[in-house]
Amino acid sequence: MSKPVFGHVGAARPGDLFASRQELAFRGQHRPLRSGVCGTAALGTESIVLADAYEDDEIHETYFWYAGRGGRHPQTGQQVANQHLDARNLPLARSAETGRPVRVFRRIAPSPADRQFRYEGLWQVVHCERVVGRSGFLVWRFRFEPWRV
Repeated sequence: MSKPVFGHVGAARPGDLFASRQELAFRGQHRPLRSGVCGTAALGTESIVLADAYEDDEIHETYFWYAGRGGRHPQTGQQVANQHLDARNLPLARSAETGRPVRVFRRIAPSPADRQFRYEGLWQVVHCERVVGRSGFLVWRFRFEPWRV
C-alpha cells in the first residue's frame, strides 16, 4: 500500500477528466476500485467518489452532504438498515477532526463513456451527524465544503 496523500496528486487539477475507476487507481488519485472512500480511521480520508449511489447524498453549489456507507440493499441500492460508525465511516469522521483536504471525484457519465469521472478539487469535512434518512433508517452524513488553506 502506498503512503497516504492529502492534497493534489501529481499534475491533476479541478476539472480534469478520467476514463474509469481503474484510471483513477492507476494514477493514484483514488486507489479503491469499488469503494467510494479511500482512507483510514487513524489518518482520515484521502479521496472520495460521488457516484449518485446513496439516496441521502445532497449536492449543492457550495457544499454537499455525503452519506456514509452501509445498510443498503445490494440490488436496489435502497437504504434498508441503520449505518454505524465503523471502519468504513470512521475515516470520514476522522477527517472532520483533522481538517485535512480530501480529493473529490464525481461520476459524470455511466460506463462506457469516454470520460466517466471529473476531479472536483480539494474539499474538507466540516461536520458529521447521524440522522434519520429518507428511508427511515439512521445514516451518517458528512458535510463537505471547499478546502481552505
